[in-house]
Amino acid sequence: MGWNAPMTEQEKDELLKRLESSVTALLDSVSVCSAGGGPGVTRLLYTKEWLEAQRAVAAKMTEIGLIAEYDDTGNLFGILPGEHSQQPSVITGSHIDTVVDGGKYDGAYGIAAGLAALEYLKETYGRPKRSLEVVSLCEEEGSRFPIAYWGSGSIAGERSFEDIQGLTDGEGVSFAAAMRECGFGLGRHREPARKNIGSFVELHIEQGGVLEYEGLPVGVVDAIVGQRRFNVTVNGKANHAGTTPMPMRRDALEGAGAMITMLREEAIRLGAPLVATVGRLQVSPNVPNVVPGKAEFTVDVRHSEPERLEAFCSWFTEAFRQAAESRGLEIVCLEWLREEPALMDEKLKGDIAAACGEMGIPFRRMVSGAGHDAQMLSRICPAAMLFVPSRGGVSHSPEEYTSPRGLALGVLVLARLLYRLGYEEDHAS
Repeated sequence: MGWNAPMTEQEKDELLKRLESSVTALLDSVSVCSAGGGPGVTRLLYTKEWLEAQRAVAAKMTEIGLIAEYDDTGNLFGILPGEHSQQPSVITGSHIDTVVDGGKYDGAYGIAAGLAALEYLKETYGRPKRSLEVVSLCEEEGSRFPIAYWGSGSIAGERSFEDIQGLTDGEGVSFAAAMRECGFGLGRHREPARKNIGSFVELHIEQGGVLEYEGLPVGVVDAIVGQRRFNVTVNGKANHAGTTPMPMRRDALEGAGAMITMLREEAIRLGAPLVATVGRLQVSPNVPNVVPGKAEFTVDVRHSEPERLEAFCSWFTEAFRQAAESRGLEIVCLEWLREEPALMDEKLKGDIAAACGEMGIPFRRMVSGAGHDAQMLSRICPAAMLFVPSRGGVSHSPEEYTSPRGLALGVLVLARLLYRLGYEEDHAS
């Protein structure tokens, strides 16, 4: 028996209540896997909390009848084998890691939603024609080590074990050692790169306020912005704050402050969708009575058009160099992340729109200003994203929140889409 469409309002409400219960229970169980004891969730790559969360997700996968498998980076897959096992799989999911003191929905919602959708589909319709998988990607945020999209990038062949050699976290722990401590990077699991993915669909909270403002339950993503991330180091000369005349100072913090102001003013002048952010600033020696001798800060730049993204980054690196030179400072500007803008697949976007129409769920098309794993996986397969509203547009914060009904509406659309891709002959053949 196929999917009954259209559902009556009573049938839809009953299904939404079931999906609410399933997705919120898993989110709650994973949110306790957190370090620090603060109000938010801190689950960094290859930590004890990260491993606990992956194990909890693996247990849930097994409980609902999926085959749970890791790859050698720690990506976790829950597989519902299809009748045509030789055909590429349809995969949904997101990342299990968080920023420091973040929310419990970012990333984890996409995993919980995939599991809730597959649990319903398996119980209701049995074995699909094409294999369906839920992936709990090991890392996306770049919060512990200076590399992002390690999980999806490894699957796409865009990240490798060579890329992490020499990387350390803020406490000097090497990437390789942390990975081995959790049992990965040792050849015990299959290689992460895959060539058998037919499509990837990621469900995520919006991380912005557009859907809430417009009163819409779903957003269909047309494109994901490109990103550049830089570490900037400004070196001057530390000296006594009381005995060093102002014209004789080589003040690294003053120089960095001027650069940060320039960055902001030019981004405002150029306007949306360009955004530029300095999110971290460290000063040395960082004491009240010493002229700062060193300042280090990050720059994050995003735009949906690659040419304009590149032009802005070229402008600010040259502007920073000139600002440093005029002050007698030295500067090193190191780019450590480069992700191009990604267009989402037209056919999958049409399938999502059709699923929304069948379920009577209004939606809008939109651009994602945040980077996502779908951006990386779009390089090897058709990829799509859908959003649900985030209260106040808040994300990467303990205040992050989406209502249980809002979460369930996203799962309902995802389930209908996965049915279309995995169970219907014209999509599975």
